[in-house]
Amino acid sequence: MTFADNFIVGTNPYGLFIDTNNSIYSMNRDNGKIFIWMNNSNDPTFTLSTPFSSNVFSMFVTTNGLIYLGDGKSIKQITKSNQIIEISSISDYILSVFIAINNIFYCSINGLHKVVKKSLDDISSTTTTVAGNGTQGSSSKLLNGPFGIFVDTNFDLYVADCGNNRIQLFRLGETNGTTVAGSTSANPTISLSAPRYAILDGNKYLFITDLNNRIIGSDENGFRCIVACSMSSGATSNQLSGPQSIAFDCFGNLFVVDRNNHRIQKFCLSTNFCNRERKKQRFDIFI
Repeated sequence: MTFADNFIVGTNPYGLFIDTNNSIYSMNRDNGKIFIWMNNSNDPTFTLSTPFSSNVFSMFVTTNGLIYLGDGKSIKQITKSNQIIEISSISDYILSVFIAINNIFYCSINGLHKVVKKSLDDISSTTTTVAGNGTQGSSSKLLNGPFGIFVDTNFDLYVADCGNNRIQLFRLGETNGTTVAGSTSANPTISLSAPRYAILDGNKYLFITDLNNRIIGSDENGFRCIVACSMSSGATSNQLSGPQSIAFDCFGNLFVVDRNNHRIQKFCLSTNFCNRERKKQRFDIFI
């Protein structure tokens, strides 16, 4: 079902975040407004107006309610009272931001083919490279146009390595990545086409959006398509066109930013049907 249409999210939306309280965040890049749905509401319950627009591709919200945006070439922090602070300046466009549980922020820099990090407690703007080295490539140490990133509680980094059609896993402290999804993985189970975003669920299973207009999921049996499996671009309820950010709510329902259709789609976990008294499922987002 369509959770939010173009009248709310505007044209070509990208960012989406669901916090541990089940509040949903998205941004209209046409007017800079951040919409927040709280307490399982169907309509936005809170709106923030910002000076940002089309250069915002990703957002992250911490447990204390601070919103972080990759605004072009800088990371901005926004409070619910609409105070804006620049956290760091980057030399190229930021496509994904993630705040790990140790208060370290990570961001993917698509044009520089790398992922960097910095402590939010550090007042300097200096960042450290944790994946890639600024050179485009397909070896285990290199990236090619990275998009979405995800950091688990072990501080292992997952990168949607878009140009290499794979998901790379960089263990904490390691510069060599391991391909965990894609045709070049050690135990290939599925091919990917320009993956955009990747997240883990509460059981550390991986879920991916790719250029084939579908959502890929994994479980103990490996990878399979779970949403829009015809792979044809479209605007019906079982189709997507240019899917970007994805997130689970605490009931296991999947939310997808359907960019080219200018909407956010909600796919209900089959045991919920989205209209029953729902119990917490195993798909709790792992952050």
